[in-house]
Amino acid sequence: MEHITALELAAWLADPARPRPLLLDVRENWEYETCHIEGATLMPMHLVPIRCGELDDDQDIVCICHHGARSMQVAAFLERNGFSRITNLTGGIHAWAVQVEPSMPKY
Repeated sequence: MEHITALELAAWLADPARPRPLLLDVRENWEYETCHIEGATLMPMHLVPIRCGELDDDQDIVCICHHGARSMQVAAFLERNGFSRITNLTGGIHAWAVQVEPSMPKY
């Protein structure tokens, strides 16, 4: 599993020459409704084991949660289940809100 900072992810998303990763937000619905990165796909952590078949194992996937712990667990689960292009957002959506999008609500 790779790790990426909020600033590195922002640069990746802004780079038109680089294919966009799947932003897999593993938080709960209420958390996602509070704030999320535009274009992120919501798949709460408890649903990943039954829904991971919906994910493309040939696509880069960046796992996102509030601070980075849940998403790291999901990233490890995905790797154990054959996904090889997995990255965890260090610091989670909170780091994104602080470093990239300061107007984003924080909780």
